[in-house]
Amino acid sequence: RIGTPDILIGNGGGPPPGVATRFDPALWQAQAAKMLLPTMTLTDAFLPAMRERRFGRIIMVSSTSVVEPIPGLVLSNALRAALANWGRTLAREVARDGVTVNTLMPGRFDTARARALTEARAKDGLSVEDVRRRDIETIPAGRFGTPEEFGAVAAFLASPRAAYVTGTLIPVDGGLLG
Repeated sequence: RIGTPDILIGNGGGPPPGVATRFDPALWQAQAAKMLLPTMTLTDAFLPAMRERRFGRIIMVSSTSVVEPIPGLVLSNALRAALANWGRTLAREVARDGVTVNTLMPGRFDTARARALTEARAKDGLSVEDVRRRDIETIPAGRFGTPEEFGAVAAFLASPRAAYVTGTLIPVDGGLLG
């Protein structure tokens, strides 16, 4: 028994790379089930108790691709945007019950997925380090983010101090979306 959670953080893995001109219905269905349903199902399970207690925090971890699509990641771009908009809709439905719903949009962080995507993009005479350097050059902060920086924003959103912050898409991206 896990009790009655006050905070739900939804963070799913990313789907495989792909382009919009190569549509595979089975892949889209499988990835939609993987990326959308877990957060929606857990929210459905925990939301009634949050509303009854008049306190709850639902935080979805997405990507800056919700606002600015990333080339070669059509599944991720589309499905993350769908989840973010579902969250914004939910936020409007439950705000008066003391439940907030927000989406964090991380930019470039040094994660296993980011490293794998960098390796996949290293071609045409560019090394992994060249691709990484080019990525860093696009970030106004001049570096990748740290887990601690991301966690600090999530911790704030999970706190009572964030009671008036709901239905938002919050970039944690070193100024990338600017």
